[in-house]
Amino acid sequence: MKDVAARAGVGLKTVSRVVNGEPGVTPDTERRVQDAIQALGFRRNDSARVLRKGRTASVGLVLEDLADPFYGPLSRAVEEVARAHGALLINGSSAEDPEREQELALALCARRVDGLIVIPAGTDHRYLEPEIRAGVAMVFVDRPAGRIEADTVLSDSFGGAREGVAHLIAHGHRRIGFIGDQPRIHTAVERLRGYRAAMEDAGLPVDGSWMSLGSTEPARVRDAVAAMLDGPEPVTALFAGNNRVTVTVVRELAGRDRPVALVGFDDIELADLLGITVIAQDAAALGRTAAERLFLRLDGAHEAPARVELATTLIPRGSGEIPPAR
Repeated sequence: MKDVAARAGVGLKTVSRVVNGEPGVTPDTERRVQDAIQALGFRRNDSARVLRKGRTASVGLVLEDLADPFYGPLSRAVEEVARAHGALLINGSSAEDPEREQELALALCARRVDGLIVIPAGTDHRYLEPEIRAGVAMVFVDRPAGRIEADTVLSDSFGGAREGVAHLIAHGHRRIGFIGDQPRIHTAVERLRGYRAAMEDAGLPVDGSWMSLGSTEPARVRDAVAAMLDGPEPVTALFAGNNRVTVTVVRELAGRDRPVALVGFDDIELADLLGITVIAQDAAALGRTAAERLFLRLDGAHEAPARVELATTLIPRGSGEIPPAR
């Protein structure tokens, strides 16, 4: 800064004002300072700013899987809100591993991020209590935190699944299968609960063989589809608990002669062209709402942790409107 000030013929305070975008500098003076910065290759030392101000102007985002299309718009929305607040977003993937989630979250905290948005893989987040006490803002998205009180932004998994299964029932189905994610995952449990509620609302029995929770690996999902469709009393419709399950189910049904109705939770790429009926979440709204909540905390909001639940949308495209095979 001294070199810039000397070259531009101004004081250190003037250089500081230009670098930090503060008012009180004439256009001609600002131009001279910017020319000096350009000529000398000056870069602001953000590490020094952290020591002086105690804020890093950076936030962390812990995702489940960076390769999952659902998290693309969510991450982008968080990044846009962070950018509007002059902050840098640093993100990483837990790969649905609670230990990796903890390792990544604490690594981001060690790098002095001002706040964290976490899509939980684990069910116990007490390891973050020291970070929260130290002033790191926390918001959990898509799933609630485990064993701590924290701001949470969710989709209505229960209501969305209930609506999707009710839609199948309204089109004449009585034997409906549910294929979901791991039973330790909040969203999987809530969507199964919505399935059961819709069946109960309609006075329909639920056979244990019609429900399958587990890995979203294609082999496991294919086995679940085969078990539900190849027995003596096959289901006539399927509800897929998330986008990855839906993709595998679509591939399996494509190789079968008998039509089977399908509703999937989460929209998927090309679902409109393939005619797949879905319960759509607004991933961008989830990310935006979580990020806005995070920056409210960083701006000094001290109210009790809030739970925000966003509505889902049923999009009928054909697969959920197929009647039962006669």
